[in-house]
Amino acid sequence: MLSTSMRTVTLPSGEAIPVLGQGTWHMAEDPASREREIAALRLGLDLDMTVIDTAEMYAEGATELLVGEAITGRRDQVFLVSKVLPHHATREGTIAACQESLKRLGTDHLDLYLLHWRGSVPLEETLAGFAELMHTGLIRHWGVSNFDVADMQDLSQLSGSAAVQSDQVLYNLMRRGIEWDLLPWCQEYQIPVMAYSPIEQGGLLSHPALRGVAERHDATPAQVALAWVINHDNVNAIPKMGTPGHVYQNRAAVGINLTPNDLYVLDEAFPPPFHKVPLEMR
Repeated sequence: MLSTSMRTVTLPSGEAIPVLGQGTWHMAEDPASREREIAALRLGLDLDMTVIDTAEMYAEGATELLVGEAITGRRDQVFLVSKVLPHHATREGTIAACQESLKRLGTDHLDLYLLHWRGSVPLEETLAGFAELMHTGLIRHWGVSNFDVADMQDLSQLSGSAAVQSDQVLYNLMRRGIEWDLLPWCQEYQIPVMAYSPIEQGGLLSHPALRGVAERHDATPAQVALAWVINHDNVNAIPKMGTPGHVYQNRAAVGINLTPNDLYVLDEAFPPPFHKVPLEMR
């Protein structure tokens, strides 16, 4: 299945990015794992998983340092994403936080810069910071993370909001609340959803229904869980892959074609929402 070509999701800008990328949450927390994590990120690039997502919050900046080392000499292959913390997200604070992230990452620009979640700073200030960063070439695009429908609607009323490229949210078989309203809203306005924790940090992989579907595809439960997420229109996923072995396994999920019966079985085991569910976060 590794011979399967990488599918893509198209951003509002018209740029296509891989449907499967690489998350880095919890990387750089254990020095003994550092070389293995760097090797995993580099292997992911080799296998066309060129979206790498990180954040200033992760390991208090150490994760960005690790990512910077991993992409040294390969920056032009990477669609690099980072995030600004809400309490930094004033106009000037957003600019300063981005500059610090760029230093840690060892690059002169980000491809996508996200507001990590909505805080008390008015969105107008954050958007002004994003606009200045785009004007100076320090970022190519901006987006948001952990925004529910009401947040996206508030955002849409602001000048410059049409430039939003993505909403990164928690989404997996166990966390399907966005299907009630947020996912349809984003699909209507053609704003891609970037799914973090798409396998619930391993928390759903022992479920018998998931294991049964995996057996029918000669796959692992993790691969099926990923295939389910990226089966949705306008959704890409950024699982953490801390070892080269996990990289190969996750990449193979792109080649899994779930059948209508598979989807029925998974819906029975992990029912879709029947009412509004507040946006979940991790």
